[in-house]
Amino acid sequence: MLNRRSMMGLSAIALLSACGGDSFSYTPARQRRLLRYDGPPITQIQVFKKKRKMYLISGTEVVKTYDIALGGNPVGRKEFEGDSKTPEGTYLIDRRNWNSAYHLSLGISYPNTNDVAKAEAMGKKPGGDIFIHGRAGKDKGLGRDWTAGCISVTDDEIEEIWAMVQDGTVIFLFP
Repeated sequence: MLNRRSMMGLSAIALLSACGGDSFSYTPARQRRLLRYDGPPITQIQVFKKKRKMYLISGTEVVKTYDIALGGNPVGRKEFEGDSKTPEGTYLIDRRNWNSAYHLSLGISYPNTNDVAKAEAMGKKPGGDIFIHGRAGKDKGLGRDWTAGCISVTDDEIEEIWAMVQDGTVIFLFP
């Protein structure tokens, strides 16, 4: 039987989030302010790394545009774990993290089978836990691109995006 300290430790491990987060702040879902979105459905997300822009699109119409921060080494395609690059290619929004160390986060389905094969061919792991997330004050003084490979927006913006984007939405990540 597990004692109380062991249970607390296991609970903390289960709640920690990704994208290089070494600190953790937990706000239960019932205490978060949730925005509602009643506009047209977002059918795709397009990210242009060089422009540092992300577009939420419904059909052929841009619904919302965001300035973004990227991985600390933003030029080029993510190749392996620890390269601090943001992936390029076509993926899906595949999960949500209420308990993110970066306010809220939407998971990107990186790595795909091609990403895994390329990394393994180099004798490396592909990495993972790539998200669109907020900042939670963590980018102060770290420069323009500061994540471990994720896409960052402000905390207010990730709340908007969270409400607008559904799981299964296609995301195109361009150079």
